Amino acid sequence: MTERTTLDKKSPKKSKQQEDIELIAGDNSLDFEMYRNTTVFVTGATGLIGSSIIKSLLYSNQKNSLGMHLIAAVRSTNKAERIYGKLLERSDLELYIGDVTEPMVYKGSIEYIFHTASVTASKTMVEHPVGTIETAYQGTHNVLELAREKQARGLVYVSSMEVYGRPDSEFEYVTEKDLGYIDISSVRSSYSEGKRICECLCSGYVSEYNVPVKIARLAQTFGAGILPNDNRVYVQFAKSAIYGEDIVLHTEGTSEGNYCYIRDVVKALLLLGYKGEKGEAYNIVNESTHMQIREMAKLVAEKISGGKIQVRFEIPESTQAFGYAPIVKMKLSSAKMRGLGWEPEVDLQQMYERMICDMMR
Repeated sequence: MTERTTLDKKSPKKSKQQEDIELIAGDNSLDFEMYRNTTVFVTGATGLIGSSIIKSLLYSNQKNSLGMHLIAAVRSTNKAERIYGKLLERSDLELYIGDVTEPMVYKGSIEYIFHTASVTASKTMVEHPVGTIETAYQGTHNVLELAREKQARGLVYVSSMEVYGRPDSEFEYVTEKDLGYIDISSVRSSYSEGKRICECLCSGYVSEYNVPVKIARLAQTFGAGILPNDNRVYVQFAKSAIYGEDIVLHTEGTSEGNYCYIRDVVKALLLLGYKGEKGEAYNIVNESTHMQIREMAKLVAEKISGGKIQVRFEIPESTQAFGYAPIVKMKLSSAKMRGLGWEPEVDLQQMYERMICDMMR
């Protein structure tokens, strides 16, 4: 039986996000026994990555009777209610209401922490660079202190491929040691430099306090379950396909993208919770998805929309207002993460198909 075509208006009964959650729970490469009878604390739990971790663990908890207790750290109760709905009625899910920039106080034990909270909108990075850096540093400091206090078994810090800046062009594949140049005079660097200092802070907590933190350097992550207010480039391309509108690029589109599907990312993060070396960074990327932005736009126009839309270029004199990241030519290596037994499964076309299927429900 073939998967329903992307732009078919008749959505299946089960969402692609739910399919992903069930596939994660049934994945034999993950040892869910490591999470049995533990408390798992997730920051940024109303974001795509944080909410996907919570929902996946809730399903696994119920399916396998793991006895887990999940804590979703959020700033907005209303947003949490929109994202989790009836799941909030479950006894194994607890909301922690607060801002990560404030000290975290929790009376019970915590065995695992996934720190996914971060500024993610490019426009915010440009308009509020101070807040972007403060959220990154102070939030990560507070999470590390919580892990230290609770003597957590595992902490995963979600970083970004943007820590690489502009690596040396001689690298065929960029590994975890190949950091490049970042222009610290650019306000957009508030995000990438914020991630770098947080990684340095993680290393400090490993060395000085033996906090078992692993660093996950994520490629651009999207897929089923994307949030309605997400307006990043891949969502804009998807909306163009859905509404039959041409894709308009405001740059030459020569920057090279590295991507990974949300299901594959969640599996990698859950694996890092209990596996990998503390203090080490791991690229999480599907190497087969590497391509230029203009190539991705062409894929959406030709493969996803069936040639019903085109790619057009309308390049203004200045793109600063858009908050775009600097042009980067970089192909990330996932060899280190694959060495732990992880393998990405979903290619770029499938990523769009599954995301759009849920967007149209």
